[in-house]
Amino acid sequence: MISLSRLSLALSALFLASVTATASYAATPHRHHADAHTHVVAKKKKLSRKPRPARHATPAVAASKLADEKRRAHRTKRMKTRHTPHGAPPSRASQSANVAPVTDVAQYGNAPHLLARCGFTPASRKRLFSRSVYIVDEQTHTPLYARNADVVAPIASVSKLMTAVVWLDQRQAPLAQHIGVTDADLDTLKFTHSRLTVGSSLTRADMLHIALMSSENRAAAALSRDYPGGRPAFVAAMNAKAQQLGMPHTYFVNATGLSPQNVSTARELARLVRAANGYPLIRRYSTDDEQRVTTGHGQLQYVSSNRLVRYGRVQASVQKTGFINESGHNMVMRVMAHGRRPVIVTMLNSASAEGSRLDGERIAHWVNCSLR
Repeated sequence: MISLSRLSLALSALFLASVTATASYAATPHRHHADAHTHVVAKKKKLSRKPRPARHATPAVAASKLADEKRRAHRTKRMKTRHTPHGAPPSRASQSANVAPVTDVAQYGNAPHLLARCGFTPASRKRLFSRSVYIVDEQTHTPLYARNADVVAPIASVSKLMTAVVWLDQRQAPLAQHIGVTDADLDTLKFTHSRLTVGSSLTRADMLHIALMSSENRAAAALSRDYPGGRPAFVAAMNAKAQQLGMPHTYFVNATGLSPQNVSTARELARLVRAANGYPLIRRYSTDDEQRVTTGHGQLQYVSSNRLVRYGRVQASVQKTGFINESGHNMVMRVMAHGRRPVIVTMLNSASAEGSRLDGERIAHWVNCSLR
């Protein structure tokens, strides 16, 4: 009996030890085994993973998205092609912004244009003082700007350009021959003053020179009197020349421009400026800065009546200014853009000489900046 009891106790102890060892083994972590198992499972999952379809990618929605993308691509391509001159590739900036590149050079064949970046804007045009303005590119006959260009108005001493043209057309009077100032040359319309006194004697060349450069009225009057047939024939020749040049609204009653009945338009005066440029003496005398003349009573120093030309603010091949109360301040010029491209500028009826000068300077800047 005693031995059976001991045997039973021994078996119980062995059983308890076995149970304890099993529990201890189960509680011990086996990291390497667990890591390997996890890696194998993850690899299997990665290999077996399939791309899941979009949550809402039904066939109708997918087709709609594809159509939208095609429309966007077509619209972008059309915008780039429309705004790219001559099919040239758009600039990098335009590609990034999906807009057409903006250029200052007008792409309309060879037609010149005044550019906004050069100051030619609606705001700057409103600041012009002259009521009538006409700007035309002589090479292409392209009007660059016109304001009241067909309004008939007095032109004052701008008339002296036609005086010079008609007088030079006779081609008979020697330039070195002297002519004198008489009472017939005095201004009985405006009673303006002149430095040429009655009895003064100048060469025809000097008379023409100071009439164009300094707008000397008595010199112009003397030239018109010194014409075959006298002053009436001279004025008739002025009007005939205007018709010949295609100036139907232009009319003259004297050679000085002191009469308000000497009228024209800004557009038609551009034709006169172009014609006057064909005479070398007009080009030389009208744009000269100063001239000293001998009158028989001493010498007189004359300067240009156009301050833009006198101080080199513009480069012009022909110019003339003019003023009477009825006309306001007028100026016409054949401006040489960059010294080689002629542009004719006519400006009528500014309230002040300073306003006319500022207009001429502003327009010369537009022209030089815009045309190359």
